[in-house]
Amino acid sequence: MSPASTPLPPSPEALRELLREARTIAVVGLSPRPERPSHEVARYLLHAGYHVVPVNPGHAAILGERSYPSLSAAARDHTIDVVDVFRRSAAAGAVVDDAIPLRPRLIWLQLGVVDDAARARAAAAGIPCVMDRCLATFHSRSFED
Repeated sequence: MSPASTPLPPSPEALRELLREARTIAVVGLSPRPERPSHEVARYLLHAGYHVVPVNPGHAAILGERSYPSLSAAARDHTIDVVDVFRRSAAAGAVVDDAIPLRPRLIWLQLGVVDDAARARAAAAGIPCVMDRCLATFHSRSFED
């Protein structure tokens, strides 16, 4: 995909509105280790009032919540508003592809996670997708003034 046809991320105002309306965030790649960025962000999101759904097949529970082996398994028990992805860029496309049929309001690829083709697929499905940004940082700057 050429740079001219790369879909633009949602505006900051649109992101704030999506996050204001969201209730449940699936965190793909959530680590049970407190020192990991995924754990820190998920803890922040919990304290911000969101219901965090861990998606990590290697663990039964994280942060006191049942951990699911896949997004589709999590979606059987929860309506997922936002998918927050903590996976390497090479694995992000598959996560986005798994998320699209679930119709989240937003897909967020964390800092360092970039996949232009996956973002384009999400956009083609009508789902905004943010790449290479920290959800907790954006949220704290947007809502905790």
